[in-house]
Amino acid sequence: MNDLTKLTLKQALDGMNSKEFTSQDITKSHIDAMAEFKGLNAYITETPELAMEQAKASDERRAKGEVGLLEGAPIAMKDLFCTQGVRTTAASNILNNFVPEYTSTVAQNMFDQGMVMLGKTNLDEFAMGSANITSNFGNVINPWKRNSDDKDLVPGGSSGGSSAAVSARIALAATGTDTGGSIRQPAAFTGITGIKPTYGRCSRWGVVAFASSLDQPGSFARTVEDNAIMLQAMAGYDAKDSTSINKPVPNYMAAMTGDIRGLKVGVPKEYRMDGMSDEIAKIWQDGVDWLKDAGAEIVDISLPHTKYALASYYVIAPAECSSNLARYDGVRYGLRVEGDNLDDMYEKTRAAGFGDEVKRRILIGTYVLSAGFYDAYYNKARKVRKLIHQDFVNAYQKCDVILTPTAPSGAFAIGENNDDPITMYLNDVFTVPASMAGMPGISIPAGLSNDGLPLGLQLLGRPFDEETIFKTAGVMEKAANFIAEPSMVFEKAA
Repeated sequence: MNDLTKLTLKQALDGMNSKEFTSQDITKSHIDAMAEFKGLNAYITETPELAMEQAKASDERRAKGEVGLLEGAPIAMKDLFCTQGVRTTAASNILNNFVPEYTSTVAQNMFDQGMVMLGKTNLDEFAMGSANITSNFGNVINPWKRNSDDKDLVPGGSSGGSSAAVSARIALAATGTDTGGSIRQPAAFTGITGIKPTYGRCSRWGVVAFASSLDQPGSFARTVEDNAIMLQAMAGYDAKDSTSINKPVPNYMAAMTGDIRGLKVGVPKEYRMDGMSDEIAKIWQDGVDWLKDAGAEIVDISLPHTKYALASYYVIAPAECSSNLARYDGVRYGLRVEGDNLDDMYEKTRAAGFGDEVKRRILIGTYVLSAGFYDAYYNKARKVRKLIHQDFVNAYQKCDVILTPTAPSGAFAIGENNDDPITMYLNDVFTVPASMAGMPGISIPAGLSNDGLPLGLQLLGRPFDEETIFKTAGVMEKAANFIAEPSMVFEKAA
């Protein structure tokens, strides 16, 4: 593998600034690496010709002194972000050949800062899943392997294509979306760093919707600093998104001072769940010790409604999914399967267009929104969500950030949990509460399991205080000193 693919985003930007190599050099290296690791199925649509055109244009801008935050960096885009002239599928058959005539705000912000787009990454269909096994374009494979066997592992979901691409060194960084943990959990499974910013920090305009009150764009990269650069480029107010918050975007890189003396770190007792593995408990304690050694104060906190978060999430998210996906009917765009009449066309189109998990969530959502069950389920879940939000508000009166595990285990093998949707949903048990409350969170790799797989720790912060998250995560990252590489990358390099 070419050494240019092993650089962090910051190292790549510095290298281009100092004229050690060009954007065309590093872009070509990543395109070659994508071909070598095609078996991971991380990309749905690769755009090598477009990427080289963009890299050439970036080199020309750099020669004139026009340098954006992401100038010349080859980056992957989750296939939920609309990109003008480039197929955007949401990993669904119903959008198999959809080519948008516009670009999402986040993608445009990144293009404006000089990004080179390598392609559109694979995901769970319409972002519904925790393992990236529900895609119409096939499973994504985690570049890591267990010590105990050679089975292919899931990369986490829904943004598994993005996390696998960054972990396998076939993208410097990537975008993702997080509805209930779909950035943080795959970041943990693939040994990289991923941030979900505060709801409203990044525009959702032009991002294919799953659950509108929960979806939030964010990023994957191999370091905390790289994610700070990514979020700096992605974030900002957008009048086209009614949920976008009109607040200035801070300098996230400047926030990483390395000094967290006096910072109060909350440890919620409710996250110490029955049956938690010893290795997850140990890595969590390691995180506590690292922050304490850096001068932070550890505070016991309570988030009492945590136990209701998963159940209420799986009422609210399917309800919003049912509403959002009603637009895919074969009339205006996407797949159309002709029928004997209009109703028959609707039924045949949606039956052929949606996969099993999407159908399952549409059915659940339609049920909880129906006249007889709206108050019993949907309204009750909304009230519980308010209580979960208040838990975080109360907790942040005692602490500045909250430290938890990211996921209850390391990556599992493809097919291991397929027959049990409930077991699959439990992968989000540590990430869903913050999503329900709209809080920002980051996952960083903190160590390896007994089976040699990466385990992540999660830091949650106050709304729009991503600066403190980045500062704290930077200290943890240095203490963890996670330098392990995925099996496939290590073997290729050898």
